[in-house]
Amino acid sequence: MRQYLKDTWEGIWTVLVGMKVTWKHLFVPSVTIQYPDVKPPLPERERNRLYVNMDDCIGCLQCERACPVDCIEIETVKALPTEDLGKTSNDKKKALWVTNFTIDFAKCCYCQLCVFPCPTECIKMTDVYEFSEYKRENLIYNFSTLTQPEIEEKKANFEKFQAEKEAKKLAAAKAKAEAAAKAKKEKQEDKSSENSQDGEES
Repeated sequence: MRQYLKDTWEGIWTVLVGMKVTWKHLFVPSVTIQYPDVKPPLPERERNRLYVNMDDCIGCLQCERACPVDCIEIETVKALPTEDLGKTSNDKKKALWVTNFTIDFAKCCYCQLCVFPCPTECIKMTDVYEFSEYKRENLIYNFSTLTQPEIEEKKANFEKFQAEKEAKKLAAAKAKAEAAAKAKKEKQEDKSSENSQDGEES
């Protein structure tokens, strides 16, 4: 009988403990954040979607090499000597056209490892965390500011410059070889004329 009463009391006591929490919150006014108009404050070191400031990007590929999941893809074209690409915000001279700078956020693990090696600090984490998409390909963000015709033009210009440079190099090598052959021929002619003179004297 004693055990029965004890078990009954413990059952009632546990219900009262649970109801204490319930009654406590029952009379407290509810606070609801009116999301998405009002958003909760984010932690100081939050890691969300990446942003790339292409005005400061020098195409060094440091962030691409640092990425552990290979979600960053960068392609560059060397600028011509006549082209002035300007300087970055920290006074670093730009020498490459960045024709492609894509980040696949479907692969990104938001580790922030790509941010630290950047010498111009052009890539950084933002506070944007709402960028879900219905299609996976929409999560591939292209930060390059060049249009497709401009990209093709830069590639064509560089290929033309390289071809002209190679042609000049070959022409210089050919001229050098011809000059060496001519000098050798003149030397042989001088030598043969000296030999013929020695033969006449003897």
